[in-house]
Amino acid sequence: MLSQYSFSQVSATIDSTSIKIGEEIRYKMQVEADSTQIIVFPEGKTFLPLEVIDSYTIDTAKNGKRFNLSKEYALTQFDSGHYTIPRQKVLIGDQVFFTDSLNVEIRDVLVDTTKQKMYEIKPLVEVDASFFNWKKYLLWILIPLLLIGIIVFFAFRRKKRKEAKEEELPPYERAMLALKRIDESHLLEKDSHKEYYSQLSDTARKYIDEEVYDHAMESTTDELIAKLDEEIKSGILDLDKKTIDELKNVLKTADMAKFAKSRPDIMTAKADRNVIERVINQTKEAIPEPTEDELLADEEYRKEVADKKRRKKIILGSLGAISVIAITLIIFIAIKGYDVVKDTLLGHPTKELAEGEWISSAYGSPPVTVLTPKVLIRNNFQMTDQQRQTLKGNETFVYGSLIGNFQVVVSTVQYNQPTEIELNKIVEGVVDSFEAKGAKNISVKDEEYETLGGAKGIKVFGNLEIENSVTKKQQKNEYVMLNFAENGGFQQITVVYDINDRYAKDIAQRIINSVELKNAK
Repeated sequence: MLSQYSFSQVSATIDSTSIKIGEEIRYKMQVEADSTQIIVFPEGKTFLPLEVIDSYTIDTAKNGKRFNLSKEYALTQFDSGHYTIPRQKVLIGDQVFFTDSLNVEIRDVLVDTTKQKMYEIKPLVEVDASFFNWKKYLLWILIPLLLIGIIVFFAFRRKKRKEAKEEELPPYERAMLALKRIDESHLLEKDSHKEYYSQLSDTARKYIDEEVYDHAMESTTDELIAKLDEEIKSGILDLDKKTIDELKNVLKTADMAKFAKSRPDIMTAKADRNVIERVINQTKEAIPEPTEDELLADEEYRKEVADKKRRKKIILGSLGAISVIAITLIIFIAIKGYDVVKDTLLGHPTKELAEGEWISSAYGSPPVTVLTPKVLIRNNFQMTDQQRQTLKGNETFVYGSLIGNFQVVVSTVQYNQPTEIELNKIVEGVVDSFEAKGAKNISVKDEEYETLGGAKGIKVFGNLEIENSVTKKQQKNEYVMLNFAENGGFQQITVVYDINDRYAKDIAQRIINSVELKNAK
């Protein structure tokens, strides 16, 4: 079926007046206008209650001095029923034209339940909303890193202890230990002549540096030999010329192996190793016994070195402990979140209340049983003579403050005579009661409420703002107020909490869920 309507220069048609849910209707608009006129077609939500799936480009055709413009829209609707496509406004120059409204029918998709197999409703399944669970992968990355870090730390610590223990040995024993390690390294068999001669040269230089000449490590071979000759001539060092010449030859060979890539044969290399050992032995015998003053100075020096090493160990141990703590904190922050870890370590007043031991108690008359993190304190309230004539009792119990993290107030009223209480009118007085305490921007919602024990009442809830007298800033709170008329009295439980306190909301919900009225039916 084709429907059409036109206004002189504007017309609109649809390709069908009846479709199934979700199918497409083609809505076509045609405009005939002068070539100098500006034409504006409708856009946006002008086709409601139908939805625009697509808006196609304008098709233009020339007819003499005039233009024929055609524009199509794809429309649909996902609810069955009879709908009207409203009139559409087209602007041609400075004139406005309207199309006619069009009626369409959206039909249900019929399902033959006698042929369609029915299935049981599947139970609810929790699904991770995130596509990529980064916390899980971060945990699998951080735990191995933590273990590797601990292993590296203890391996490094063991190596340092071993090196420190060796450093405590006398220079001669350290030199002999170094020569033993050279023998065990099998560097010559591995064709590592450069490394072999580097270790051999360093062993001799370190011994001479500690026992004879304290610049032996950074001196050239010629400078070192010249210094040893001076020590011999001055009588400080009792070494013969042959020993010095042998040392010089080995150091020169080592220089050639290190810098000129010389490769002496294995027999020569092993003979050079024996020369170094002989030079160290003869040098040890040639060094005169230290005087008492020298021994004291050496003892102070050793003590100073030991103190430095001890301080270094303390620093390294502290850094290692800090690293382990930091990695552990990073893991917990990744799993639990920064705020939870911070509050656990530094403390949070509301968190401590939430996780502490709660107290269940009955308040007022008629009694209201409620579970709270702290015992509510009775608020001294003196009734007027007029109130005494109608009220048998009026009790209020409070914990917290309206400008604090949260506040709990339990109020009970008992009448002398049977009194009909209209709970719906309580809602009207909520704003006034909060405004009297300085609150502003108060929103009020209400709904019927029933406790687990069957007590029925009215739940009033919403938001409010109040100025914090300490910070002088506006604090946004949420509140929940339960109102009951049970056992010939009136009971009201009010919980107000800071909307920005992540623990206060859970506390408030737990308090509200625990409210019960004794003897409620």
